[in-house]
Amino acid sequence: MTFENILSNLKSKTYSPLYFLMGDESYFIDKITDYIAKNVLTDSEKDFNQTILYGKDTDIANVINSAKRFPMMAQKQVVIVKEAQNIRNIDNLVYYAQNPLKSTILVINYKYKTLDKRKKLYKELEKNGVLFEAKKLYDDKVPDWITKYLAAKGYQIQPTGALMLTEFLGNDLNKIVMELDKLILVIPATEKLITPVHIEENIGISKDYNNIELQKALIKKDHLKAFRIVDHFGQNQKDNPLVVTLAMLYSFFNKVLVYHFLQDKSKQAVAAALKIHPFFAQDYIQAARIFPPKKSVEVISELRSCDLKSKGVGNISATPADLLKELVYKILH
Repeated sequence: MTFENILSNLKSKTYSPLYFLMGDESYFIDKITDYIAKNVLTDSEKDFNQTILYGKDTDIANVINSAKRFPMMAQKQVVIVKEAQNIRNIDNLVYYAQNPLKSTILVINYKYKTLDKRKKLYKELEKNGVLFEAKKLYDDKVPDWITKYLAAKGYQIQPTGALMLTEFLGNDLNKIVMELDKLILVIPATEKLITPVHIEENIGISKDYNNIELQKALIKKDHLKAFRIVDHFGQNQKDNPLVVTLAMLYSFFNKVLVYHFLQDKSKQAVAAALKIHPFFAQDYIQAARIFPPKKSVEVISELRSCDLKSKGVGNISATPADLLKELVYKILH
C-alpha cells in the first residue's frame, strides 16, 4: 500500500490490526504513526488503551504480550513500538503476525532498515496486516512533492522556488517540512504564493547566487553572471560545496544529451522523458541550441575530470574555487 492509501483508510476508520512501517524515509513512518496515535482513540480511552514502547527498552515477548491484551472500556487498544529496529529477534513477531488480535492496532516502526522478503514474517505481514516500505524520494520527485504538500495547506510555490529548496535541502522530507511550515508561519496570511524572495528572506538561500541561477547563466552564455556566481561560491564554499554544483550540472547536461535524441521534442514530451516539471522544459530546449551533442559530451567529460581533480586526482594545489572557475570557462568556450 502507498502512504496515501494508508492515510486514506485511516481517515475513513478502516483499520488493520497490524502496521509494520519500515524503510529509510522516516517522515512517512512518523506521519502514519502520529495519525494513529492521535485519532484512533479518544483522550479518555488513551489512558488505559494506548501503549508506547521503545525498541531499545523492550523485547519481542513484551511487544507480543502487550498486543494480546484486550481493551478496557473501548473497542480498540493501540500499541506503538518506536525504534523497533533495535529489537533483537524481530523475526519472532511472526507468531503474532499469523493471528493478530482484531481488537488491537499494533504499529511497528522499523526505521532505516527493511525486512528480508524471503522470511516468513514478511509473508505473514503481507497477508494479515499493512506492510509499508517508506523509500527516500528521488531528487527529481522532491519539487513535485513540495508543491503537493503546500497545495494541501492552501499554498502555491513557484517552480523555481521548489527547485531551490530541493537543491538546498536535498530529499530529507522532515527538514523540508520544517522549512515549509516555517515559511507558512512567517509570510503574510494574504500571500498564498511562495516565491524565491520568500525563500531567500526566511530560509537563507540566495535567489541570485545558487546552482539554478548558474545553470541559467550557462544556458544563456552570460559570462558575467556565471563568473559572479562562481566568485560568490568561492567566497562561501561551506554553503555552496563543489560536489553539489558538479552533481547538479552533471544531471543537467546528461538530460540535455538525452534531449538531443528525443523524437518528440514538445514541452510535455520533454518533461515526461526527462522527468522534470514542464516549467523547466524550455531550459533544456534552449540549452540544446547552445550545446549540441558533441559539446554536451565534452561538458560531461569536463565535469568528470573536475570531480576527479576535486578528490585529488591529478591535482596538486588547485582549490575548489579554482576548479569551478576553470570548469565554467571550459563550458562557456
